[in-house]
Amino acid sequence: MTESRRALVLVDIQNEYFTGPLEIQYPPRDASLARILRVVDVAGEAGIPVAVVQHELPDGAPVFAGGSAGWELHPELEAALPADPARFSKNYASIFDGTGMADWLRENSIDTVTLVGFMTNNCIIGSAVGAEPLGFAVEVLSDATGAIHISNEAGSVSAEQVHTTLMAVLNSNLAAVATTDAWAEAAATGTALQGSDLGSSAMQGRSEH
Repeated sequence: MTESRRALVLVDIQNEYFTGPLEIQYPPRDASLARILRVVDVAGEAGIPVAVVQHELPDGAPVFAGGSAGWELHPELEAALPADPARFSKNYASIFDGTGMADWLRENSIDTVTLVGFMTNNCIIGSAVGAEPLGFAVEVLSDATGAIHISNEAGSVSAEQVHTTLMAVLNSNLAAVATTDAWAEAAATGTALQGSDLGSSAMQGRSEH
């Protein structure tokens, strides 16, 4: 199997996603958090570098205002972090835009980012898209991420539908999607996870639908 030099990137695991209008709905946020904490432990055991990303908006913003309670990391995650994680602040969906993340990854000879955190429908997919032109492979853990219910002029979808659909979309071209258990096995051996590809996903989709 292909070897991987990966980093674990903890995306926006902030209080805003556990209280208020942006509460993660699927998978259940407490279940996702438990998986995230396990992933942090696995990364420590495997010697995988850890990066923490927080979304930050100006003072007075309704959500993610810098220094506010909602901006802060979930306390259970903060307590579980290694002593010296790399820390980044962002104000776009992608972890790469205006953050210096790409430079840090290259300085540490990292070729793969493992994304966990929130939200599937914004910063996870945005980061996976952003990684492609930069040359980084992406892994997304389906049970350590999460989505929200969405309803607007274009339609209405449940969080489960949003999350399940985006996992299939990501695995078809932009990332290797796996469970925490599968990732832990790969992390222990330093092997890369394998996603599908657009052609194979298209042919399988035609046969099933």
